[in-house]
Amino acid sequence: MRIKELVIATHNNDKKTEMQYALKDLEVKILSLDSFPEIGEIEESGSTLLENSFIKAKEVYRKTGIPTLADDTGLEVEFLNGAPGIYSARYAGKNVTYEDNVKKLLSELSGVEKKLRAAQFRTVISFFSAKKELWVDGRIEGIITEKPIGEKGFGYDSVFFVPDRDLTFAQMGREEKNKISHRGLALKKMVKLLKENIY
Repeated sequence: MRIKELVIATHNNDKKTEMQYALKDLEVKILSLDSFPEIGEIEESGSTLLENSFIKAKEVYRKTGIPTLADDTGLEVEFLNGAPGIYSARYAGKNVTYEDNVKKLLSELSGVEKKLRAAQFRTVISFFSAKKELWVDGRIEGIITEKPIGEKGFGYDSVFFVPDRDLTFAQMGREEKNKISHRGLALKKMVKLLKENIY
């Protein structure tokens, strides 16, 4: 089966840009939810990243009839028993900014020593069409800093420090981040799967 179009099931422009960039080598037209204004926010009612990614992929496919790619990403902090996890995007509440979420996270970790600030970023990406369901995951380990560092990226990037690079995600250029990030690694796996399964 060869597909001609693929929808990225997100309203998040930063995430959309990252995903479109990673998928640029696929010979397929990449659409976003900007092309479907009638599709509003999709409730992420699952209890895992995998469930949430498939909820979004299936709902967008149901409404568009176009094969769909969706992701769900969580920041899992060891000291917080894996929180914020599936609630990462709404950690500080509904309709909050990236800054609100970062402030809450740093507040929760106030006074916690470095060795207890270990964390991992994890992304699950799912693909859904009438004939195929696929999913992959990607993860990277790091440490939560005591204050934001760097101006690039989005979300929790400014407080996620990668020891191997001696930088936070927000200090990295897009190319460097995409090579090692949770979403970048998951997207590489998904591109490989798509080429094996639908081309």
